[in-house]
Amino acid sequence: MIKKTDRDDEITPKSLFLSRRQFLKTMGFTAAGAFLAACAGQPLTFNDPNKFADEPTPRDTALNFNNYYEFSLSKAAVAKLAGELTLSPWSLQVDGLVEKPAVIDMAALPDAFSLEERVYRMRCVEGWSMVLPWTGFPLRQLLDQVMPLPEARYVLFQSVLRPEEMPGQLSLDDYPWPYTEGLRLDEASHDLTLLAVGLYGDPLAPQNGAPIRLVVPWKYGFKSIKALTRISLVADQPPTLWNSLAPQEYGFYANVNPAVDHPRWTQATEIRLGDSQRRPTLLYNGYDEVADLYAGMDLSENF
Repeated sequence: MIKKTDRDDEITPKSLFLSRRQFLKTMGFTAAGAFLAACAGQPLTFNDPNKFADEPTPRDTALNFNNYYEFSLSKAAVAKLAGELTLSPWSLQVDGLVEKPAVIDMAALPDAFSLEERVYRMRCVEGWSMVLPWTGFPLRQLLDQVMPLPEARYVLFQSVLRPEEMPGQLSLDDYPWPYTEGLRLDEASHDLTLLAVGLYGDPLAPQNGAPIRLVVPWKYGFKSIKALTRISLVADQPPTLWNSLAPQEYGFYANVNPAVDHPRWTQATEIRLGDSQRRPTLLYNGYDEVADLYAGMDLSENF
């Protein structure tokens, strides 16, 4: 169920809202509204004006400040280099412990899923943050279609491997490419977990993870893997790129937690891009509705 609140225009400028409508029209999708409502018709916390009264990060900032090591270690260099990535044809393979494995052609995706518009906070493990207006659909809808088997407990995500188009995959030859990430199945099935295909009312730009990426707003940004080509349901916790390279710095869960510092810097505060003052970091990045996923776990163990 989708609801429009009295504060929608404050959270999402009207011009941006209308440009998204044009994007959805041109992409062949039908949008139900600007914000997702949770089960039983209760609004999700991310639409709470006490948390998200601030404006989205300026579009030019988000399109030109990108962590994407497959292209470059320089955030400013990624956008130009990523422009060489071939985006069509593109398919997403879904396999593993499922009853109905599938290969989804991105060109056919409009017939399979209806897009929604969500404004999410994004918190990087490096200590900076943004507010981004995504267009996408809940990952749970895809998982429901492939029907996970009872023994499936985790979801493994894999990005594209194209060293001929991604110079970082050649220069960083000690990295275990392709980029991989993972979630527990209950995390992947949560209402907040999004497969995004658009940003700022436009199709995703290559530097932001085109043509399809994961967005998990309560976790540090490196968990939101870009340029997805494969999703596999598995029984055991899968190895992931950053956790394999530096497990002491990049946990498998990587939930945003101001009380658990990175070994080289504090996580208690963050700098919102475009702001001059640091602000307190919120547990789960402010998405308190995911806390039940970790009931009974030591907070320091799931980060």
